[in-house]
Parts: sequence; C-alpha cells; structure tokens
Amino acid sequence: MRFKKMAYPYLLWLAIFIVVPLLLVFYYSVTSGSLSEMGVSFSLASYERFFTPQYLKILFKSLRLAFITTVLCLLIGYPMAYFIARTKANIRSTMILLVIIPMWMNFLLRTYSWLTILSKNGIINSFLGLLGLGPVDMLFTEGAVLIGMVYNFLPFMVLPIYSVLAKMELDLEEAAWDLGANHSQTFWKIKLPMSVPGIITGITMVFIPAVSTFEISSLLGGNKVSLIGNVIEQQFRVTGDWHFGSSMSMILMVLIVISMLITNRFGEEGEGGMW
Repeated sequence: MRFKKMAYPYLLWLAIFIVVPLLLVFYYSVTSGSLSEMGVSFSLASYERFFTPQYLKILFKSLRLAFITTVLCLLIGYPMAYFIARTKANIRSTMILLVIIPMWMNFLLRTYSWLTILSKNGIINSFLGLLGLGPVDMLFTEGAVLIGMVYNFLPFMVLPIYSVLAKMELDLEEAAWDLGANHSQTFWKIKLPMSVPGIITGITMVFIPAVSTFEISSLLGGNKVSLIGNVIEQQFRVTGDWHFGSSMSMILMVLIVISMLITNRFGEEGEGGMW
C-alpha cells in the first residue's frame, strides 16, 4: 500500500499535463465562439469544415508521406539492424552508438543541416556539378521532406528491430540448418517471424511522428509542401482559430489510435503464428 501511494504524484502529473490538455482540446473542437465575448456554444462546424476537399487533400498527403517514410525506414532499417545484430559484441556496441549519436543532437539542428546539404550550393549539387548534371532543385519539394523524415526517424526503426534480433537464440538457427534449411529458408521461416514484434514497434514509432510532423515539412518543404501538422500549427500560432485547430487535432489523434490498433493486431497475429 505504501508503494501505491508513491504513484500518486505521477498520477497527478498525468492528470495535469495529459488528461486536462486533451479535455481542453476536445472542448474547443466541439464548441464555437469566444470565452471573452461569452458566446461559446456547442458546434460541430469545425469538423464539417475539415471534411472538405481542401483539407482532406492535405490529410491524404500527410498519410501518404508518412506511409512512404515508414516503408523506406523499414527497408533501410531492417538490414541495418540485422547486420548490427550479426556483428561481434565489441563492434556491435560501437555501431549502435553511431545510430544513437545523431539523436543526441537537437532535432531542429539535424533538420537544418539538410538545408545546407540539399541547397543549390550544397554537397550534393556540387558533386552533380562536377558530373555536369547539376544544379538540381531539391529543396522545398516532397523529396526533401521525405529525406528529412527518413533521416530523423530511421533510428526509431533500427533500435526496436535490433533489440529483438540481438536476443534471438542462435540455437534456433543452428537447429534449422541441422534439419536441412538453407540461409534463405532460415531467415523467412524463423528470423523474420520472430522479429515481427520489433518491426511492429518500429512501424508505430516511425508512422506516428511522421504523420503529425510539422518542423521537417516547414524547413525542407517551405510553403510548397504543407502537411496536416503545419495546418494545425498555423491555426494555433497564426490564425488563432483554436476551435478548428482542435478539431483537426482530434481527427489526427483518432487516426493515430486506429493505426496503432491495426499494427498491434498484426503484431498479435504474427506472434500467434509462430507458436
């Protein structure tokens, strides 16, 4: 009982900084008017405003870029995690450190660095110029936003997959070889199914920040690539329409919860299939 009382400060923290803000966002999303003018009333006009072609197009673009980012991170991150997990222990710790070190830097600083790399006078265009292929306009495009998102979120895919692969017993692999399985069969029948929990965790950790990001698209996309996160930010910081911004936040939150339920369902099926 004494240890339960020690959790009360954390529950208070949870209520003040998570539950109360969520309730406020929900309140603003289903109301209209201003508190100062005493004209607040129940209204779903903000939700109706969102479900128009203009904003649905932005939402679908955000989902599409987040999906592509997640797929690219998986295609790049799984081989990286597999290679790291197969190396010797002393080298493995160094390689994991190299994956983690960029995360120690400020998120905005890492994104700003790509402004220099992708600019007309950047490293890539300088190299293309030597080949007679440049300069190429890479900044303020969807491609630049994708590069920034993959770069920033790739560690969130590598680390959970690596943690699963590193704990995998080598006896299972040796047993498969003894039973006549080759390397390809061992990977598809044993290693990949057993790494599904790490894959599901990585997909969740990449997709959620990717679909709601606004810093990367603001810096690397400029005014040409606007995602749902940018529109929500503008409603709170520029336009001042908290009701519309809150309604979009609630819709995005529901979509994120749905995506988490779907990925968890696939994760449960994958684990159940193993046993």
